[in-house]
Amino acid sequence: MEWRDHGILLTSRRHGETSAIIDVFTRAHGRHSGVVRGATSRKIAPILQPGAQLDLLWRARLEDHIGAFTVEPVRSRAAAALSGRLALAGLNAVTALLAFCLPDREAHRDLYQRTEQLLDLLGQNDIWPLAYLRWELALLEEMGFGLDLATCAVTGSTEDLVFVSPKSGRAVSRGAAGAWANRMLALPPVLRREGTAPDPEVAEALATTGYFLEHRLAPSLGHRPLPDARARFLEVFSRML
Repeated sequence: MEWRDHGILLTSRRHGETSAIIDVFTRAHGRHSGVVRGATSRKIAPILQPGAQLDLLWRARLEDHIGAFTVEPVRSRAAAALSGRLALAGLNAVTALLAFCLPDREAHRDLYQRTEQLLDLLGQNDIWPLAYLRWELALLEEMGFGLDLATCAVTGSTEDLVFVSPKSGRAVSRGAAGAWANRMLALPPVLRREGTAPDPEVAEALATTGYFLEHRLAPSLGHRPLPDARARFLEVFSRML
């Protein structure tokens, strides 16, 4: 068995004396693990950095074996990731969330493309938080927990939508929320429209997407806590506001 694909390196851990087991998010084969032999060598070690774009050749005797990767660099994102605290924290949040929630060996082509585009923006702090928010919305959608924010869940109205129901993930208008308003999540305008948004509005929107990551997505995966890397990214981002 063998295949060739491009992928984004999510994690790498030492295996034996000179090898590593890597976890990658590939375009056509989804999240996939495999052994890289000689991973500690001067040639290969610099390639195996989180976020790196790799050309991957996977081989195994049987399809359900872990198999072995031959890797070649396509694009390194190390310099961009090390350009500042926000970039590094953002990269770590993206790779950690993907390693946390992606099912094994299941293709998610649209999410892969969005992830590649997002990581290519690393270091551009003026636009990256908003791009990351859009990516989190796409991640929720891909995992089956997308938000429905077009109309009010109670009245069907498109006017004065300022809340999100924590139960349904649907928009709720100010008037329809009534006595339940203090139990609702915020619906900042950036969640309903394209275009730019100020960073404080993006931060408010990330609190809402974070609720669904923590209280809907994570429980569906066996009640594992969200990776700490997301909280660290939000902490770094909040200090910039």
